[in-house]
Amino acid sequence: MKKIFFTVLGLLIINTVTAQNSQEQSDSLMLRKIYDMSLMQGKSYDWLDHLSNKIGGRLSGSYQAQQAVEYTKAELESLGLNKVWLQPVMVPKWTRGSKEFAYVETSPGTTRTVNITALGGSVATPAGGTKAQVIEVQGIEDLEHYGREQIEGKIVFFNRPMRPDLISTFEAYGGCVDQRYSGAAEAGKYGAAGVIVRSMNLRMDDYPHTGSMIYGSTPVSERIPAAAISTNDAAYLSGILKMNKDLQFYFKQNSEQHEDVQSYNVIGEITGSEYPEEIMVVGGHLDSWDIGDGAHDDGAGVVQSMEVLRLFKEIGYKPKRTLRVVLFMNEENGLRGGNKYAEVAKSKNEKHIFALESDAGGFTPRGFSFDADKAQFAQIQSWKELFKPYLIHYFELGGSGADVGPLKQGDVVLAGLRPDSQRYFDHHHAANDTFEHVNKRELELGAATMASLVYLVDNYGIKRINTDVEEKM
Repeated sequence: MKKIFFTVLGLLIINTVTAQNSQEQSDSLMLRKIYDMSLMQGKSYDWLDHLSNKIGGRLSGSYQAQQAVEYTKAELESLGLNKVWLQPVMVPKWTRGSKEFAYVETSPGTTRTVNITALGGSVATPAGGTKAQVIEVQGIEDLEHYGREQIEGKIVFFNRPMRPDLISTFEAYGGCVDQRYSGAAEAGKYGAAGVIVRSMNLRMDDYPHTGSMIYGSTPVSERIPAAAISTNDAAYLSGILKMNKDLQFYFKQNSEQHEDVQSYNVIGEITGSEYPEEIMVVGGHLDSWDIGDGAHDDGAGVVQSMEVLRLFKEIGYKPKRTLRVVLFMNEENGLRGGNKYAEVAKSKNEKHIFALESDAGGFTPRGFSFDADKAQFAQIQSWKELFKPYLIHYFELGGSGADVGPLKQGDVVLAGLRPDSQRYFDHHHAANDTFEHVNKRELELGAATMASLVYLVDNYGIKRINTDVEEKM
């Protein structure tokens, strides 16, 4: 009897292992098909060419943003999806005006021009510009040390650099971006005449990097102008200040905040063949800053997300679950698109199980970060071996993406594509975030990597959160 039992048990184990091996082989072949299609017959690079070179920078509320809405909607319709639609969303409209100008005056009549750009959301300088002495600080926390007595009437120069010793450039960015985001609001409390911020850039160059900033509760009449200065010119200004604390800094900018205007999220859908009520999302943000053409941030994420659906159509794969591409509007200076999409999804009681965002540039993909519980992450990690032939090794718990973040509730798993980040901040929010700095093959590898993860989520689903398992782990 024992012999029969162990024989049957052995056969069951063999059959189970065989079935597992067969499924792994099937998954491996599917990933190979996805990568082949993206690398050999990809469309993402052509789409990005049009967004970057035919439309250009797509600041929310601008004519170019509306052109991008119309273009991507038409391209999604051409793919033969089940549904394509526009989701209205009110967005802020801020305009830069004529090009900014700045110089350092070391003595009367002796000046040197420097490269600046207005921060997104900043007020303009007075018509004749702003000119004052400069006080250099290393961060917002330094303001209290100097106090109103030393700051009032001066231009505050925030010069804390991104840390070059941090391998994660996003960690380095997070360590100093507060001076850009709220520096003007905080310096204004001490009577500052304006704010100049060292660009969020690890490289020494002449490109100033813009980005969003807020005034918070500061009354309109008390808001001071804020601009970013290039890293080379930040180094120059800091150096010359050590020799001449009485120098004058002049800058002029013509930016203006307008009333909100209507724009749209662009959405396309392949309806699920078995579980249409379970929704998976891939997306990026369609808006960009205006001084470059937004190729890396986030044109790359937009076209990669569109490509995921196109790849499935081309290889004949019919998702079991509903797959949506969402091209979010206004991530850069408001996150209105991401919030609106989540708001509508909640009002319709839609069941999202997974959302993947690409918003870290079109560089070589390294893997993903996940916002998931430990049981869900263990399931996802079981797929990691399938990605190793493509040199995708990074599977970590962590953040996902700003636009998909508002979807976080219940069992939904959020993820972010993680390309190699070492060159990302060379271009982030700068005039050199342009099409020629995106490598076609790297872009296509990213699209295939996203499609591969979506395929696995679709094929196996997402584990429900198990509180007991979570507590034991």
